[in-house]
Amino acid sequence: MTPESPAGQIPEDQIPERHVHRSLKHDAAERHVQGTAPYVDDIREPEGTLHVAPGGSPAARGRITRLDLTAVLAAPDVVAVLTANDVPAANDVSPVAGDDPLFAAERVEFHGQVVFAVVARTRDAARRAAARAIIEIDAETPLVSVDDALAVDADIMADYAFRRGDVAAALAEGPCRLEGHLRIGGQEHFYLEGQAALAVPEEGGSYTVHSSTQHPSEVQHVVARVLGIADAAVTVEVRRMGGGFGGKESQASGWAAMAALAARRTGRPCKVRLDRDDDFIMTGKRHDFIAGYRCSHDLDGRLRGVDMQFASRCGYSHDLSSSINDRTMFHADNAYYYPDVAIHSRRMKTNTVSNTAFRGFGGPQGMLLAERLMDRIAWALDLDPLDVRYRNLYGTTDRNVTPYGMTVEDNIAAEVMGQLEASSDYRRRRADIAAFNAGNAVLKKGLALTPIKFGISFTTTFLNQAGALVHVYQDGSVHLNHGGTEMGQGLFIKVAQVVAEEFGIALDRVKISATHTGKVPNTSPTAASSGTDMNGMAAMNAAAEIKARLAEFIARDWQVPVSSISFRDDQVRSGELVLSFAEVVKKAYLARTHLSAAGFYATPKITWDRAKATGRPFFYFAYGAACAEVTIDTWTGEFTLDRVDILHDVGKSLNPAIDLGQIEGGFVQGMGWLTMEELVYDAKGRLRTHAPSTYKIPTARDVPADFRVAFFDGANREATVYRSKAVGEPPLMLANAVFSAIADAIHALNPAHAVALDAPATPEAILFACEAQRAAKGA
Repeated sequence: MTPESPAGQIPEDQIPERHVHRSLKHDAAERHVQGTAPYVDDIREPEGTLHVAPGGSPAARGRITRLDLTAVLAAPDVVAVLTANDVPAANDVSPVAGDDPLFAAERVEFHGQVVFAVVARTRDAARRAAARAIIEIDAETPLVSVDDALAVDADIMADYAFRRGDVAAALAEGPCRLEGHLRIGGQEHFYLEGQAALAVPEEGGSYTVHSSTQHPSEVQHVVARVLGIADAAVTVEVRRMGGGFGGKESQASGWAAMAALAARRTGRPCKVRLDRDDDFIMTGKRHDFIAGYRCSHDLDGRLRGVDMQFASRCGYSHDLSSSINDRTMFHADNAYYYPDVAIHSRRMKTNTVSNTAFRGFGGPQGMLLAERLMDRIAWALDLDPLDVRYRNLYGTTDRNVTPYGMTVEDNIAAEVMGQLEASSDYRRRRADIAAFNAGNAVLKKGLALTPIKFGISFTTTFLNQAGALVHVYQDGSVHLNHGGTEMGQGLFIKVAQVVAEEFGIALDRVKISATHTGKVPNTSPTAASSGTDMNGMAAMNAAAEIKARLAEFIARDWQVPVSSISFRDDQVRSGELVLSFAEVVKKAYLARTHLSAAGFYATPKITWDRAKATGRPFFYFAYGAACAEVTIDTWTGEFTLDRVDILHDVGKSLNPAIDLGQIEGGFVQGMGWLTMEELVYDAKGRLRTHAPSTYKIPTARDVPADFRVAFFDGANREATVYRSKAVGEPPLMLANAVFSAIADAIHALNPAHAVALDAPATPEAILFACEAQRAAKGA
């Protein structure tokens, strides 16, 4: 036995895993259930805390002709009123373009746009005082819908396109041609915890801000910008959010800046917590789209040419719409190869709140159009839609380059779909459904199996970086901090698992701490499904650095090779030599060994040249497939989701229990978007669905009783943290199967006619589509 492998020694790379690839409970599971997990509004308020309430515009577009706040100032318990005139530096809370004022000054651009804020001794007093304001607007006709904006060419930014080959020739020469359009609705985030921030003035003109945000560094930048102070004078802390879904990536910053401005004005801690109606009205949604397509295909259903056009409602300002609409284009192929292709995107300005990030970040809208294309081809050729999907999948050695020039190197879509087809008994159920539909005039069943291929990385390349800070204390306990934020998705427990695994210690020895810009600076948002990929690797790198120092120290102390040392089971070993991890740490400290490290990770391999529309914007793809069965009542438009089978690719899961929850929750949220969540604006630009009474989200009763979820067995081919894959966003798009299954059921009314069904497929939309099918049949 060599010195590098002494008797009884297990090589470091063969040590059994103790924490990763295990189902472990969320770090705050008990506190969530007990109601003891503190959110921003639960933080013990410092003495003298004041409360801030916004006052919004009564009109959607026009010039402010009168702003009388006399009655507001005179209201009981009011301490101050803030307007644009009170902003000491930049009246701008935008993430990118400089076009999001904290307070509207001369004009308003959407109904509910913040014009002023009230600072009072109680939240109730602030809200009641805000209602006393007199705001008069020289109102102009607002642009409310995408159609309104298209009619007057109201583009908020330049359009953009991907192109490959000769699309015009492919469309002209193809033996079969189709065209159509699809309207795709938006979606309210409806996070359980609304927008909230607490700003506390500190000595020397500094501020500590507790914010419910996915992007602490963005909040730091924006607060500093508004107050005219250095970023270093603003510390942002986030322990957890009660949900985010993208709605707190860029749009939390304004509320934090409002609280900080109030704190500057009064010299006292100030807190903002939006009322649910205000949160609906004043914050952005998922982008809604009008999407059109033309295609040519052969008699087997294989595409030859594809021309897609997207137009989205961005709202009154840029926000993150550029990147969101780009991702719609990146995913307009879903898992399918388009030989000759043009994908064109217009980004429309409307007098509505600026739409923003939402789980999937534009990708779901592009993928839904791809699935409609598959269904249309199948209906035209009287083929099973699943067969058309198979025939158009990306290849592995050819037909494997995306419209934006990236080679798909990890394609497992056909394998995932094939396994799900077998496990869901798709073919037999398809036959059974045909028999059921033949014997039922009113109730119709539908079945669909759809894939997903979702790119993982920020397409804004510089955001693909993360930092972590790890301290090991003298007793062997570990303090963990990193740039990711916890919003219920289980990021913190996953990163803690990684650190505990690296040190070979018990998980309860790793202390999770709040995200803090004073500990890890320049963080990227927890978004793009990359939270664990990036922060997990950064934390692992930090832990590995400390571990290497410990190994070098103990190797000198024991006079053994570093390669002989292993860390496992709360011990450090080399052959017969054994000490507890805590004992080694103590000895190392006494020998003046540095026991802290700042880890860093930058995602490799990714490149993107937007001007040339080519590159590798994604590190890898996450795959999955869902099979959904529905029954619709063709006379009422109501439907039931009878059964769902999901096979999802999570790589080698770090925590299967957490990932299962993400898959189930993502699917249900996607189902809500596509079947029931409907945003309704009136002609004056007022959102009419701004509360649970008028906006319906899925409940436990909407989850199918027969809900089967399995993981695809396969490690990530790329060198991610323990070969896992991102799981935050991709499952939402599994719900495309429900939308296609509903369309399949409607199609059974008249198989000779293509279904005209827009999203969301509400009972009204389903009923109208059924009536159109009957009318086309002449029945």
